[in-house]
Amino acid sequence: MIDKRLILTTNSLLSGLPVDVVEQLLAVSSLKQLADGECVYAQGDVGDGLLGVVEGRIRLSNSSRDGKELLVMLVEPGDWIGEVSLFDGLPRSQDAFAVGDCSILFLPKAKFDALLNAKPELYQYFVPMLCRKLRLALSYVESVALYSLPARLAQRLLELLNFYGVDDGKLGHLIDVHLPQEDLAKMLGVSRQAVSRELKRLEADGVIQLAYGQLRILDKAALKLELDRA
Repeated sequence: MIDKRLILTTNSLLSGLPVDVVEQLLAVSSLKQLADGECVYAQGDVGDGLLGVVEGRIRLSNSSRDGKELLVMLVEPGDWIGEVSLFDGLPRSQDAFAVGDCSILFLPKAKFDALLNAKPELYQYFVPMLCRKLRLALSYVESVALYSLPARLAQRLLELLNFYGVDDGKLGHLIDVHLPQEDLAKMLGVSRQAVSRELKRLEADGVIQLAYGQLRILDKAALKLELDRA
């Protein structure tokens, strides 16, 4: 049985929520089950609530009219989506789809607003979510405008390391998320072939280690140097 409480108590940004607030949030939230590929919400939809990933993953992306996809991020268990529309009242800015079978915790906007109106001090727990998304967005704009592909790739790998890096007792740090090269290319807005060439170069230089759908960072300092050269 899935414990809804885990999404509120294990998230680093929300782990400090008072116990009574956790109970109030749980009381007004509900679990939703999604099949692989099912749409969570689409760009332009009304922002009707906050969603926390309990199991599975959520793919956030934007698509052009000709079908080209820009992969923004893969949201892992413990993370939240939908907070931007929740605060600014504007429609969803991205598409969100389930990757594999997913369980998400849905917190309706009306209930969330009522809780914050009653306890304004709770903003301190939720505003950092917005700040993190803003930093990621600004980082992406900066990289596209100013950086070469090697520097952009290094920046994205460092961001992935920050979000998903784990020390599994082996050499370097594993980026603990299934990330095919095609998805990494969509994150950078380039072809898979271009990303593949850069990854092979980094592997030959001993900076990373590649395996099917996996990537291990062996030399973080070298990635930072790639970024500094931009």
